[in-house]
Amino acid sequence: KASLALFATIATRTAAFAPVAQPSFTRNMSTNAVPLANGAMSFDRVCREWRCKYTGDKATSESLEEISKLVDEYLPQIKAASKDATVNRLVCGACLDFKLMTTVPLEDFGPWEESGHAPEAEFLEKLKAIEGVSQVETQTITNMVI
Repeated sequence: KASLALFATIATRTAAFAPVAQPSFTRNMSTNAVPLANGAMSFDRVCREWRCKYTGDKATSESLEEISKLVDEYLPQIKAASKDATVNRLVCGACLDFKLMTTVPLEDFGPWEESGHAPEAEFLEKLKAIEGVSQVETQTITNMVI
């Protein structure tokens, strides 16, 4: 009787460490989603990031103010990349990063890429001309809301 009680005690205390079957990855994605990581994730939206460094304190930076004016000037053209485009602005006051991220559905990315990510060339040329702006770069990445 004592050994049965001991077994019951051990069994109930170790059940928390028993392996649990993991559910397979399921996420509501469009039918044209591209799988990544052995199917553990996928994407159906692609982002074009424009980034640079600015100078000065984020609250009083003249270069950041000029970047803001440039974004305002080009925002309608940027959003024209796709009727479903989203544009995000990221500013880091500690490392002086400015990023503008335009995300479009996968099916709209190809035509936008073929156009040179319009108005990218013109925007970046003006961005580089702003005093205090440096390290102007671009990157294409996936960008999914999860």
